[in-house]
Amino acid sequence: MERPETRYVAVDDADVAYQIVGDGPIDLLFCYGLGSHVDMFWEHPAGAETLERLASFSRLIFFDRRGTGASDRFRGDVIPTWEEWAEDMVAVLDAASSESAAILGVSDGGAIATVFAAMHPDRVWALVLLNSAARFLAADDFPMGVTPESVDALVEMTAQAWGTPEFAQLSYPSLANDADVVQWMVRCARASSTPRAAASQLSQMLRSDRRQVLPLITAPTLVLRSRDYVLAPADVARDVAEHIPGARFVEVPGGDHGLTPANTAMLEEIAAFLTGEHLVVQVDRILTTVLFTDIVNSTAQAAAMGDQRWRALLDKHDRTVRQELRRFRGREINTTGDGFVASFDGPARAIRGAQAIMEATGKLGIDLRIGLHTGECEVRGNDLGGLAVHVAARVAALADPGEILVSGVVTDLVSGSGIEFRQRGERELIGVPGSWKLFAVSGMSS
Repeated sequence: MERPETRYVAVDDADVAYQIVGDGPIDLLFCYGLGSHVDMFWEHPAGAETLERLASFSRLIFFDRRGTGASDRFRGDVIPTWEEWAEDMVAVLDAASSESAAILGVSDGGAIATVFAAMHPDRVWALVLLNSAARFLAADDFPMGVTPESVDALVEMTAQAWGTPEFAQLSYPSLANDADVVQWMVRCARASSTPRAAASQLSQMLRSDRRQVLPLITAPTLVLRSRDYVLAPADVARDVAEHIPGARFVEVPGGDHGLTPANTAMLEEIAAFLTGEHLVVQVDRILTTVLFTDIVNSTAQAAAMGDQRWRALLDKHDRTVRQELRRFRGREINTTGDGFVASFDGPARAIRGAQAIMEATGKLGIDLRIGLHTGECEVRGNDLGGLAVHVAARVAALADPGEILVSGVVTDLVSGSGIEFRQRGERELIGVPGSWKLFAVSGMSS
C-alpha cells in the first residue's frame, strides 16, 4: 500500500498530525497513544502491515494526539486533560469529514477514547479498547489495582528506559528476538516522545480515575487484553468491560502492548466485531524452500552456562543467523526459542545460506542441525503454512549435529549446481504421509 499523506489540523494553539488510509465502508479512528508516530509506523513492515490490515476493512484515520509523534509537543510541564485530548479526536474526525466512526484505542489511547465516547456518543458507533484501563491504583472499591509503589516504579522505569531496546522488548515480547524490529521500535519511541515526557504522560494515566465515564458509554464495546500482558493486571481490563453497558471482554494469546501483524487473533476479533465478518487475509501459494535451524543440546548448554551467559550467547546466535539470512536473501518467518524458520526463493541459495549459518555460528561455539525442504506453501502476511513447512521441520529433527539435511525434492532441484550430497536413506516423517529420501549436504565441488 502506498504511504499516505500526513496532514495537520489545528486544535487550540497546536497542530495535530493525521493520515487517512484505505477506502473501506466504515470509518475507523485509530488512537494508539503514547509511542505513536504516523510517519515512523510506515518505516518498517511490522508497522506498515498492521495499518494495512486495519485499512483492509475500513477507511482508517490514524493520528498522533498532542504531545506525541508528529503532533505539537507540550509547552513546559503542562499536560492536557483527558477532555482536551478528546478534542484532538473531534478535530481529526471533522478534518476527515467523518460524522461517526468506530474508535480503536490502545492503552492510554483507549483511556482517551472512553472519555470521547462518553462526551460525544453521536460520533461513536463502536468502541474497541486494547490493553486499556479506567483506573490502575488500588483503592477500597478497587482491590484489583496496583500499589502506589508499583506505579512509582513503572513511571521511573519509563523515565530511565524509554527509547531503549529493553523497553521495546518488554512492551512487545513476541518481537523481542528480532533485532531489526526492536531497533525500529526504539526509533519510533524516541521520535514519539522524550523519556521525561513519556513518563509524565504515563504518570497521569496511572494516577487518574476515569471509571465514572464508563456507564455513560452507549456504543457497542469490545474490550481486548493480551493474555500475558505484564504491564497491567487482567482484572483491571476486565473491570472496564464490566462497567460499560453490554461490553464484551476477550483475552487473546500473547503479551504484546499493541497490534502486530503476527497477532492474527486480535486482528480477527477487531474485524469481526466491527464488520461482522472475518478479516480477509490474502493467501498466496508459492513454491519456496523452507529452512529450519536448531541448536544442539541447548537445554544442557543453558544449564551449564547459567541464564545470563546463555542469553548473551543466544543473542549473538540470533544476530549471526539474521546477518546470514540477509546476505543470502532469506526471509525470517519465525523463531522457535533456540532456532529459526526461514524461506528462500531458490533451493541452491538456501543451501549456501545454510552452510554460511552453520559456519558462522560454529565460530561462536554453537552446534546446529539444519533441515531444508522445497514445496508449495501458503503465504499469509509474514507467515507460511502448508505441508512443506511440516516436512522441513521433520527433516531438521532428523539431522545430526553439524549436519544440513535435505529432502530428495531439494537434491532434484539443484542438480548441476555443484552442491554435493551423501545419501542418508529413506525415512518416514512423523505426521507426514509416505516415506522420504533424505540427503546430507557434503560440500561444494570446485
